[in-house]
Amino acid sequence: MFEQIKHNMETISGVELYPIISLLIFFFFFVGLGIWVFSYRKEKIQEMSNIPLDEGLSVITKDR
Repeated sequence: MFEQIKHNMETISGVELYPIISLLIFFFFFVGLGIWVFSYRKEKIQEMSNIPLDEGLSVITKDR
């Protein structure tokens, strides 16, 4: 089965570009994601981490 795939891939012109392009997309995505994560404001992260607790307290206080 691998021989059939290998033969078909060898007949496609420019096929060596596809792995390079996919590696570059993968690399730039994760570099961009890393930059976004490390540049995110700490206050916003703290606010978002308290959302489940804040909503839980508001539900409890409304029931009483």
